[in-house]
Amino acid sequence: MKLVRPTDQPWLTPAAYWGAMTEATASLDTPIGALNLTALAHNAHTMLDRAAGTTIRVASKSLRVRSVVESVLALPGFAGVLAYTLPEALWLAETVDDVVVGYPSVDAAGIRALARSAALSRRVTLMVDSVDQLDAIDAILPPGTRESVRVCLELDASWQSKLIGFTGVYRSPVHSVDQAVALARHIVDRRGFDLVGIMAYEAQIAGVTNRPPGRPVRARLVDWMQRSSFAELSERRSAVVSAVREIAPLEFVNGGGTGSLERTASDSSVTEIAAGSGLFGPHLFDGYSHFSPAPAAAFALSVVRKPRPELATLLGGGWIASGPPAPDRMPQLVWPQGVSFVPREGAGEVQSPLRGPAARGLGVGDRVWLRHTKAGELSEHLNEFALVDGSTVVDTVPTYRGEGNAFL
Repeated sequence: MKLVRPTDQPWLTPAAYWGAMTEATASLDTPIGALNLTALAHNAHTMLDRAAGTTIRVASKSLRVRSVVESVLALPGFAGVLAYTLPEALWLAETVDDVVVGYPSVDAAGIRALARSAALSRRVTLMVDSVDQLDAIDAILPPGTRESVRVCLELDASWQSKLIGFTGVYRSPVHSVDQAVALARHIVDRRGFDLVGIMAYEAQIAGVTNRPPGRPVRARLVDWMQRSSFAELSERRSAVVSAVREIAPLEFVNGGGTGSLERTASDSSVTEIAAGSGLFGPHLFDGYSHFSPAPAAAFALSVVRKPRPELATLLGGGWIASGPPAPDRMPQLVWPQGVSFVPREGAGEVQSPLRGPAARGLGVGDRVWLRHTKAGELSEHLNEFALVDGSTVVDTVPTYRGEGNAFL
């Protein structure tokens, strides 16, 4: 698929947009996963605009569709993949020559496959944040029996606020310049490893919406938190990168995410930004003030019963996203407008009753469109996506699951 920058934004007219999606997929049985090519191309080019010249590394966990990853990488400005597991990285490295594993791995079979292959060891970089992880690799294949392993040092990007306490996610224990330098020196002095990069993922900036609907006080607090956190991180990250570059010739410094492309690009110590969710545009990203991704990925379910005239029940629907259990983890009903989940049942594993003005008009066999909360997790429920151009399905592409892979 070629992702040419579009000149129109059909999703701004919901009736026409979802009507065309319904028409295009009318011959397909539900559940249907669909990718609107115009929306996908819009999102890709908008992300490049927001990154303002900083390279975007594709975060594959937010897609989990190999053909989409490859199509995005064909656009100038995107380069490399941030994978979420080592087995996935090895699989992608068959066609992608630069894959960083975003999380530490103790997958023995994967480490053996990586470290015994000169080609894979050049293409795949492992994430580390402690000596213990290096020890685990050596215990599987000691130096001298394997290729040298490329590693990226992960820097903790969280912020400890005097007012609101810890903000961010619990990832790396490496927070200070001294801690980063100590680990970097150990890696450089240790046989069998090459330190090639640094990553610092500012989850509290990239992944926290700053315009949550109906919560103006929280919006102001998040704005303040993100400004303050980024100011602290920029100074600390810059100092870490400068110090570690005295120890090792780093190839890349990775940061950010879909929600922070502009901010992260303004940090001169960062050479690339990892992002992927903004390509599919899940409803989690509707609550930002500085960008509005198009709803490129969606799924449709069928009405299979009418328990009462004012209700319509979908088959399935309980595709709940990961994270703290809350209503915003449920799929979002987007078409027809005027339907909502029944509170006592919500989005169910095998059925999801709907109520609201439009539910009365839905009959058995009618379809309802939904958007998932988190981008890549939708692909875990589907074997393929239909590629929609206007009101036509032009192709179908398999998800990881459709290719027989479930990496995590």
